[in-house]
Amino acid sequence: MRKLIITEKANAARRISTILSDGKTKTGSHGGASIITFSVGDDEYSVVSLRGHILELDYPEEFNDWSGSSPVDLVYAPHVKTVRAKSTLDAIRGLSESSDEIIIATDYDREGELIGLETVRAAGADLTKVKRAKFSALTKGEVEAAFSALTEPDVRLSDAAEARQVIDLAWGAVLTRSVSLSSGQVGKNFLSVGRVQSPTLKLLVDRHGEIESFKPVPFWRIDGKFGMLAFKGEHDGNPFWNKDECDAALKRCNEVKKGTIVSYDVSMKEEYRPPPFDTTAMQVEANKIGIPPAAAMKIAEDLYTSGYISYPRTENTEYPKSLSLRGVLEKLRESDLAAEVNEVLSQQSIMPSRGKRRTTDHPPIYPTASATSEKMKGDKWKLYELILRRFLATLAPNAESEITKCAIDVNGEMFTSSGYVLMKAGWKKYYGKYLSMGDSSLPKLEKGAEVEIRSIKQEESQTKPPFRYNQGSLIQEMDRLNLGTKSTRHDIIGKLFSRNYVQGNYLIPTPVGIAMTRSLEKHGGGITEPDMTARLEGDMLKISLGERTLPSVVEESQNVLHAVASKMNTEGAEMGNEIRSALREQQHIGTCPACGNNISIKRSKKGNFIGCDGYPECTRAYPMPRGAMIQTTEETCGTCGLPKLRIIRKGSPPQMLCIDPKCESNTSVSDIGECPSCGGRIRMMYSKAGRRFAGCSGWPDCDRTYPLRPTGMITPTDVKCEHCSSPVVSMAGRTECISMECPGKETRKKVGVVKKV
Repeated sequence: MRKLIITEKANAARRISTILSDGKTKTGSHGGASIITFSVGDDEYSVVSLRGHILELDYPEEFNDWSGSSPVDLVYAPHVKTVRAKSTLDAIRGLSESSDEIIIATDYDREGELIGLETVRAAGADLTKVKRAKFSALTKGEVEAAFSALTEPDVRLSDAAEARQVIDLAWGAVLTRSVSLSSGQVGKNFLSVGRVQSPTLKLLVDRHGEIESFKPVPFWRIDGKFGMLAFKGEHDGNPFWNKDECDAALKRCNEVKKGTIVSYDVSMKEEYRPPPFDTTAMQVEANKIGIPPAAAMKIAEDLYTSGYISYPRTENTEYPKSLSLRGVLEKLRESDLAAEVNEVLSQQSIMPSRGKRRTTDHPPIYPTASATSEKMKGDKWKLYELILRRFLATLAPNAESEITKCAIDVNGEMFTSSGYVLMKAGWKKYYGKYLSMGDSSLPKLEKGAEVEIRSIKQEESQTKPPFRYNQGSLIQEMDRLNLGTKSTRHDIIGKLFSRNYVQGNYLIPTPVGIAMTRSLEKHGGGITEPDMTARLEGDMLKISLGERTLPSVVEESQNVLHAVASKMNTEGAEMGNEIRSALREQQHIGTCPACGNNISIKRSKKGNFIGCDGYPECTRAYPMPRGAMIQTTEETCGTCGLPKLRIIRKGSPPQMLCIDPKCESNTSVSDIGECPSCGGRIRMMYSKAGRRFAGCSGWPDCDRTYPLRPTGMITPTDVKCEHCSSPVVSMAGRTECISMECPGKETRKKVGVVKKV
């Protein structure tokens, strides 16, 4: 028999072919498309890989002219599908005609099902010959099992994905055109709006509003230290909202030198294991170790197609009974965590933890093959190790800790103290590097005994505003509100950055992001509320379950969108004025001291820069700070009168700097010392990527540079190195020559350590 296999990615095609053929494959081409061929018994296989969707959904050409039709006209406009990879489709068409069986082996989810079915339909293949291979890991066992038990394609799952595709196109196109046209932001400067994007942005804008409007309330605390070990005790009245009451309590405490132990209790606490990783939990934990969600998903996809982990897009938090956990552990014995794997394997019985979500499409994320840090580097290893350690933690015993609680009477004022000692590490032995752990034991005390008061202190503080979202916590909130899917949430966050609606690690909304959200709240008919999006997500799930049909869900969505678009069209002038005003505010930097015109952010082919609106009469222009988030201020430079910006760079405290990098106020701050080559000044500089280094002010005539540690304060000492004459600086509490190649360094090894810090 001749068999054609269609995969979603080239890596998957190679891996599946290698597994099924025992490595005996040939690679050729068919009409410009790469084809892998091999034989198994009497069967001849051809494997073709796609690059995602082979067809692109769009509107007919007559609707592509934004000025030629109203956004409202797009709501019920027809859709067309165009071929993105003609050579690949032609190859599949030719091979399908001569094949006895066509096997879809794309990722087993909504999107993968649509990609596979739309491809065979576009190729005109005989659908009676089409089968489906379902697998959750690209391991030998799973792939061979999937191809020995082929199923029928799931049309309902494909329809659910197509419904999302049609609805997202319509909502994105209609709303984006409405906002962009009303505000005059067309062409490359268009303002994007989306069914999921806009409610997500509203979460950030609302949180920003809470923080900005937050008014701190003062409160007071009383804390004490007791006994020879000076263990801490907290007053039961904390926090005190009335200072007089706090002062009176403190006075009573200071009248005595000893307290009385009122109670002393010791108990054991069982600390339960974490649930297995679903996509959201994996992204959240990866973000904590410095891998943003989008990067985590890209790395996870690579680990999956390389056979190291199971399918990374899943909502399941319960291992299926069919998964041999001991068999998985056996495959991990060659990893860097071999000792830990063997410990878990040595348990008499393995009973895994489980979470609240249980689905049948894919298991939770788990490692499927051994890897080592020697061969797998950087973030790829960090993510693999995280997944491996999480897997071990879900199979290990619960942890046990000893909790001690003590109550102390100090002249009628009650203090409580608690101690924590980890008695049995259990799962924390394997996952502890990602946890904040530390014992805080209390001494053994007797009820009724007296204990010495070492100190009683009062501390004033203020209530804090709510925390800003980071990418991990935002994904958790999107998951809770059913905004987007496990496969799309990280992309939505990426769009917020790319459209300049948010900035920084803590997702601070820009003036345009705020204005866009507030304007859509007034004129958008509820599109910023998560309920509308969540309802559509539920409808698409019902399609996959057979409870609704694709046409009915699309029609209902179009009717809702029509009402929204009509309202926005009627109120477009007001909405456009609001957004234009915010755009001016976002681009405004300050006032030009030379001509009195505004200084604002300009765009050019070479990138953004800061320039005077009085051009060409006034030619003042300055580069944008490299690799930094900038915030406008009302301050002006005392040296030259130009506006000052608040510059925020990762790993460094915020700085208030003049927009002119050559201003003396800036050069004095960045100055490190004298250049040993030309006598110029060595200054701290930044690359396009935001990495800092030290370089000579005489560039390009002098190319003297020094690498610098990526984070931490660097303080000049006005001292020259006695060995190489380079500047000596203070970094991380150490005073040393700035040159990594200074002959005064003790050994090359020591230089290497400096570079890694």
